[in-house]
Amino acid sequence: MKKMLFICAVLLFSVFYTGFSLAKDVVKIGLITPLTGDVKTFGESTKNAFNIALEEYAKTGKYRIQPIIADDRNDPTEGANAALKLITQDKVAAIIGPLTSKVAIPVSEIANSNKTPMISGTATNPKVTSTDGKRKPYVFRACYTDPFQGTVGANFAIKQLKAKTAAVLYDVGNDYSKGLAEYFKTTFTKGGGNIIAYESYQKDDVDFSALITKVGIKKPEIIYIPDYYNKVALIAKQIREKGLKSALIGGDGWDSPELIKIAGNAIVGGSFTNHYSPDRKDPVADTFIRKYKEKFGIVPDALGALGYDSTVILLKALDSVKKITQEEIMTALSSVKNYKGVTGTISFDKNGDAIKSAAILKVEKDGFKYLTTINP
Repeated sequence: MKKMLFICAVLLFSVFYTGFSLAKDVVKIGLITPLTGDVKTFGESTKNAFNIALEEYAKTGKYRIQPIIADDRNDPTEGANAALKLITQDKVAAIIGPLTSKVAIPVSEIANSNKTPMISGTATNPKVTSTDGKRKPYVFRACYTDPFQGTVGANFAIKQLKAKTAAVLYDVGNDYSKGLAEYFKTTFTKGGGNIIAYESYQKDDVDFSALITKVGIKKPEIIYIPDYYNKVALIAKQIREKGLKSALIGGDGWDSPELIKIAGNAIVGGSFTNHYSPDRKDPVADTFIRKYKEKFGIVPDALGALGYDSTVILLKALDSVKKITQEEIMTALSSVKNYKGVTGTISFDKNGDAIKSAAILKVEKDGFKYLTTINP
């Protein structure tokens, strides 16, 4: 009897020992994204894609990921507070996000000073990864930057739309909007175009009638509006209500189904630069789109696609290091080359910025139509 009890005890110990030895170490990852506020659809799609990437990783990855999600409300102060909590209290190994440049810039300063790796999927302003030409070594992004996006938009206006005159309307308090406006202006002018109106507004403005009347007098062939979908929709409606026929173009902030829902026919025919198109056939993108549609019932926007790419890049970096330290993760991220993602092939340059192409999409009544891809 004693012999049997001893054997059972040994077997039981073996089971428990094996179970514990096979248990995966836990790694905490933070996600900072706007789940409320003016661009909450961006935050939702990013969170959805983030979760899909984690579900896939759980099947084959080396670690058990503990996600900690923070709502930044698209507010710089909220984002900074979220980053401080994730780093100092939650002790995350790395951060995905934030989405918008105005939030990502202050968060990047916090992440870098605390040597916490951060990947923003969609913050395009150059200041996210560098300040006054000085690299933030712990900060990366999976998207192109505004200098490239602004250049692509301006060249499209000149070469494809054959525009010779343009007006630019931008949010003076938004780093993303202001920066993109400047890069568009520079390239359009260098290309032989004439910026006949360059007007700003405040983030809380909702009545643009005086501004549009002022611009309308000059009759620009195109109006460039580098802002987020909710603001663009309001401006577009008021432009058409004033009778202006100018072609409307913009940047990646347009990419939300809400743009068409709010603006209706006023925005139909407009064009914008974006990070990917679900219409462009690609096996990696097709697989992700199918999974996203099955789970959430809609086609993912570029914010979701970039959220997925950012998360997968980070997870691959985790699996490649010998030990989970922030320095090891940063080093692994710095060596990312030719990652085949949903939004295209991604390599990080010396500044931690993604070297990749841009898509041009056209707004139609039932969605966005892929026009072409522009390479760096």
